[in-house]
Amino acid sequence: MEQIRSFAERYLTNLHFPTIQISDIIEILIISFLVYHIMVWVKNTKAWSLLKGVVLIMAFVLIAAIFEMNTILWIVKNVFSIAVIAVIIVLQPELRKALEELGKKNIFSSVFNLEGLTHESGLFSDKTISEITRACIDMGKVRTGALIVVKQEDNLADYERTGIEVDGVVTSQLLKNIFEKNTPLHDGAVIIEGDRVSAATCYLPLSGSTMLSKELGTRHRAGVGMSEETDALVIIVSEETGSISVAYKGNLSRNLNAESLELKLESIQNKQIEEKKRIFVKGRAKNETKADK
Repeated sequence: MEQIRSFAERYLTNLHFPTIQISDIIEILIISFLVYHIMVWVKNTKAWSLLKGVVLIMAFVLIAAIFEMNTILWIVKNVFSIAVIAVIIVLQPELRKALEELGKKNIFSSVFNLEGLTHESGLFSDKTISEITRACIDMGKVRTGALIVVKQEDNLADYERTGIEVDGVVTSQLLKNIFEKNTPLHDGAVIIEGDRVSAATCYLPLSGSTMLSKELGTRHRAGVGMSEETDALVIIVSEETGSISVAYKGNLSRNLNAESLELKLESIQNKQIEEKKRIFVKGRAKNETKADK
C-alpha cells in the first residue's frame, strides 16, 4: 500500500484542469473520430490479437511502475523503440491496405463534384451486364469453369501483365470461347475494363481466409483473394456444379441466378443518380408483376 500511496502522491496530486476553448473541443472530436476508425480497422485485422497482447504488456508495465521495479522499467525503455519497428513490420500488409483504402476515398471528387462528369452509362454499359450474365448462365448449364474480374477504380495492370492481352468487346460468345475447355486461354481469369475484355489467363492471389468452406476449390479462393486485394467484383462459375458465385470486398455470394447476378453488376456500375432511380423503379415493377402472378 505504501508503494501505491507514493505513486498517487507523485503523479496525481499536481493534476489540474486547463481552460477549455472551442479549438480544444474541435480537436477532441477529431481525435475521437480518428481513434474510433482506427479501432474499427484494428478489430477487422490480425492487429486485434496484437493489441490485446500490447494492453496486457502495458498493464504489466504499470504494475512495475507502481512498485518501482526499476530493472523491468529500464528493459521496457530500451526495448520500446525496437518493439515499434517490429510492430510496423508485422502489420505491414494491414497498414498498406489501410493507406490504400484512404487513398480510394474520393474526397476531392465529392467536394468539387467531379463525379458528375462520369458518363451516364457508368463504368460499363447495360449491354455488357447482359452479355456477362448470359455467358455465365450458359457456361453454368454445361459446367464450364470461369473466373471473370470486373474492374472498378483500382489499377489491375499488375494482374493483367500475368496474362495475355485481348482487348476485345465484351460479348457472351467471346467469354464462352475463352473459357471453353482445352483452349489456350481457358486457364486463369479474364479481366474486364469497361466494355472490353482487356486480358485473359491472368493469375489472381489466393485468399488465406479460414472462413471459406473446405469444398471450395482454387477458383473460388482466387476470386475471394482478388476481391480482398482490390475493389473489383469477381464472378466464379463452378466447373463441378455449374453454380455461379460472386466475390466482392472479401465476401462470397453463392448460387446466384441471372437476376441476382445482374443486380450485383448493377450495384458497381456507378451510373448517375437518375439512371439508378430508373433501374430501381424497373426492378420494383418487375417484382410487383411476379407477385401479382
